[in-house]
Amino acid sequence: MNPSPAEALVATADSLPRQTVAAGTGTTMQVLIGADRGPNFAMRRFTMEPGGGMPRHTNLVEHEQFVLRGRARISIGDQSYDVKAGDIVYIPAGVPHDYQAAEGDEPFEFLCLVPNAPDKIEIVGGGC
Repeated sequence: MNPSPAEALVATADSLPRQTVAAGTGTTMQVLIGADRGPNFAMRRFTMEPGGGMPRHTNLVEHEQFVLRGRARISIGDQSYDVKAGDIVYIPAGVPHDYQAAEGDEPFEFLCLVPNAPDKIEIVGGGC
């Protein structure tokens, strides 16, 4: 039985499907809580294999992120940041950003929360 949006939900994240992110390299995404469940925000988990990443792009919605494991370089606007497990990242709506997971033996993995609002992703060149 699938609970309605008004009901609580407890699930194992690893039981949810992963989808390959077509624009990325070695990148998958899981929708942990989608618009069908959470009325205000969606929660997604991204995993980038060592050396993988996402090209420079923009979104119409802001991103709130928490790094679960691994390391990466994230460029946001004209600044680059080296991030690791335990770091938080805020990306304002419309600001170009990209990800490059560090080489090594551990994937880069993070939670990404976004508002349930119309979004459009545009690849803007550069990045990884």
